Amino acid sequence: MREFIVEADGGSRGNPGPAGYGSVVIDAVTGETLVERAEYIGVATNNVAEYRGLLAGLRAARELDPSAKVRVRMDSKLVVEQMSGRWKIKHPDMKPLAAEAARVLPGGQVAYEWIPREQNKHADRLANEAMDAGKRGEQWDAGASRAELDARAAAAASRAPEPSGPPGDAVAGAAKAREALTRNRPSSAPQPPAPQPPAATRPAARTTDRTSADPGAESGAGPRAEPAAAPGAHSGAHAGADLGADTGTDPGTDPGAGAAPASAAAPAPAPSPARAASSSSSSAAAADVRAARTVAAPTVGWGAAPDLGAPATFVLLRHGETPLTPQKRFSGSGGTDPSLSDVGREQAERVAAALARRGTVQHILASPLARTRETAGAVAARLGLDVTVDDGLIETDFGAWEGLTFGEVRERYPDDLNAWLADPEAEPTGGGESFAATAVRIAAARDRLAAAYAGRTVLLVTHVTPIKTFVQLALGAPPESLFRMELSAASLSAVAYFADGNASVRLFNDTSHLR
Repeated sequence: MREFIVEADGGSRGNPGPAGYGSVVIDAVTGETLVERAEYIGVATNNVAEYRGLLAGLRAARELDPSAKVRVRMDSKLVVEQMSGRWKIKHPDMKPLAAEAARVLPGGQVAYEWIPREQNKHADRLANEAMDAGKRGEQWDAGASRAELDARAAAAASRAPEPSGPPGDAVAGAAKAREALTRNRPSSAPQPPAPQPPAATRPAARTTDRTSADPGAESGAGPRAEPAAAPGAHSGAHAGADLGADTGTDPGTDPGAGAAPASAAAPAPAPSPARAASSSSSSAAAADVRAARTVAAPTVGWGAAPDLGAPATFVLLRHGETPLTPQKRFSGSGGTDPSLSDVGREQAERVAAALARRGTVQHILASPLARTRETAGAVAARLGLDVTVDDGLIETDFGAWEGLTFGEVRERYPDDLNAWLADPEAEPTGGGESFAATAVRIAAARDRLAAAYAGRTVLLVTHVTPIKTFVQLALGAPPESLFRMELSAASLSAVAYFADGNASVRLFNDTSHLR
């Protein structure tokens, strides 16, 4: 079943006064604008214009696909609450409009969501274009509309802060590199092709950068590598998972690990201060340009052949904090099954709002544990979706170590812990789940869900070990890569799975919605 997003708005210059509406139908999977509608409707109130915009958007969606699910997003609290059945409709001019809107599509196909005005810029600009046209004695002209371009430019400006960050920050560095590329490229010259690294150093297909682990973050113990998978197949099905959901310091990880500094150039005669500054600036700019081309023009991943169709996209959400999370205690599937803390519930609401703004999630699946079901419930309430519980997404069972810190486990069960860290087949004390068993389970869940949700975007609300394992398998990365991953509570990651068996990691440990 297809899914559309309808954004609608209306305005009146005088209330009542000269009025118009705008509405846009968007493909929920791709974000592509499918239809724009706008009209000058003469003298009317704001609310009547908003209802007229809603009607136009619903009708346009029905014309595209009468069986599609539709999510209506409007900044009119009145219209959203009335159409959701929570507020009564008293105004005589709005009652027939609301009744007409309710008849366009079956009620089960339509859900309503209020959004802030700044997130409804596309429809708002269409409404203003319609009112401007009416003022000139004309009707709105779709061919002359700039609403989509203006809305996209405004949205890009609002979410593009000045690149910043600590030394070595990958996101800030990439942003600065892209900025340098734009600054240094001649405006009249075509963009040069991205340089290819030598075959021996060329990165593997569809991979992302891996950063050093924070010595105080969740850890991933590195099990043995399995033989490489056949070309085109999902690789690493038996590679290891990570240390645990809420554990402490990563044993065996070098806290000082990171990028090696560039080697110094050979000594040369000292140039004049001005020439030295110019040379240094040019070298830095050239380095930024080279880095930007590498970041901005990947040779694989986004260049997938069009006949593969849309991928199955897993948006991986780690649950919000529980009382055990800040204490860094093992918290798997064999323990007390804690619920979210107050902090965790606030995190769940924030990530729910962020996902509602993105508007691309079509299904929600969750691990059966309380903390994931509670986090998923907050998102589902915001998106108007149901939650399906999937046992394959459950956290590792840590046996007798449940509820203990890493230090406590090392003190009480040193031999069992060392064996567990060294061998993916080893189980925690008391017969928990081994790394290898977790990896096999996650690989099976991945294959099953990628087939069931081909071409769809699915939110999987799960835990540290499953998410890190999804990412490791997608990258085809060696087991030690798990030492380089940090996964925060209520963070978002994303992996896309293509019909040819390849995968693309598109996001990892995004916590911007929590700031």
